[in-house]
Amino acid sequence: MSYPSQPTPEQKLAEAKKLSGLPRIVVICGSTRFMAEMNEADLRETAAGRIVVKPGCDMKSPHALWSDPVEAKEVKARLDELHRAKIRLADEALVVGDYIGDSTRAEIAFARSLGKPVRFTHPEVDPDA
Repeated sequence: MSYPSQPTPEQKLAEAKKLSGLPRIVVICGSTRFMAEMNEADLRETAAGRIVVKPGCDMKSPHALWSDPVEAKEVKARLDELHRAKIRLADEALVVGDYIGDSTRAEIAFARSLGKPVRFTHPEVDPDA
């Protein structure tokens, strides 16, 4: 594959995934209030032959890792950065749920800025529709 200029890291990654024969990678985005729906989407996407990455922590549920407000802020920042890395890794995003908050809106914008297709379980909530 030739590029008019230096390939971006995302272009290099896409080419490496293509050469390796990896299945399509889907990142699940959305509010963690929809964790049950995310798990269902994970099941369906996996059964369809796709690799799935999704949020691994639900900070809305109590846990010792984020019981201290200062630590919670730091954990949230790390998780947000980790999720952006998952979006960069993925071939497409699947937004789960019938509500789009600020974090999910930012994830959608980031995925689209990278040229990633974005699907919705509830297309009516697409902020760009």
